Amino acid sequence: MALNSIGQVISFVLLVCILVLLARFILDWVQLLARSWRPSGVVAVLCEGIYTVTDPPLRVVRGVIPPIRLGGAALDLSPMILLVVIYILQAVVNRTMVQ
Repeated sequence: MALNSIGQVISFVLLVCILVLLARFILDWVQLLARSWRPSGVVAVLCEGIYTVTDPPLRVVRGVIPPIRLGGAALDLSPMILLVVIYILQAVVNRTMVQ
């Protein structure tokens, strides 16, 4: 019974991580497509919180798998790799809760 509760908490934390990472994807795309957009007020605080939470794990992944150079640009795969790892962890936690 206690392990099931712990599994639910871990699954919820992983879900929050996924949602924060998806918010980071959206913020990155907004900054890419609307270069003049600058958040202000509450939105700036939310953006800072999202970047503060997601930067450390993304830096770790970038240290293992650096961005791929494509001519003058670089393709950063670290957000997608981190998202896949979190999905796998969530599947493992959910699978162990069922058994």
